[in-house]
Amino acid sequence: MPAQQPSLDAIFSALADPTRRAILGMLLEDDMAVTDVAAPFEMSLAAISKHLAVLAAAGLIRQERRGRIIWCKLEPDGLRNASVWMQGFGQFEPVDLDDFERFLREALPLADGDDAQP
Repeated sequence: MPAQQPSLDAIFSALADPTRRAILGMLLEDDMAVTDVAAPFEMSLAAISKHLAVLAAAGLIRQERRGRIIWCKLEPDGLRNASVWMQGFGQFEPVDLDDFERFLREALPLADGDDAQP
C-alpha cells in the first residue's frame, strides 16, 4: 500500500512559519543532526523538534536515527504537489497595468466634465 501524500494544507501550513522555512533552507545544503539544526535559533531543542515534526508530517523532510543521533534530510519530492498546484496559476500572462489603464480610458469614455486626470 503506497504512503499517503500530505495535503496541500499541511504543506502550506508548514511553509507559513519563518523558522520552518529557514530550516528547509539549511537542509538544502546538506543533511543535519537535530542539534545542528537547532544551533542558530534562540529556542529550545524541544521547540525545534516540534517544527521538525511539522515539516516531517507535511512530507518536506525525513528524519532518521543513525546511532544516537537523529538526522534531518530534505525530502526532494515534498514540494512537488504544491509546485504543481502553483504552476497552474502561471498559465496566465502578467497584466500590464499601464496597458490596462489605457484600454479602460479608450473603451469607457468618461462622462462630460469628468475628464480631469487624477
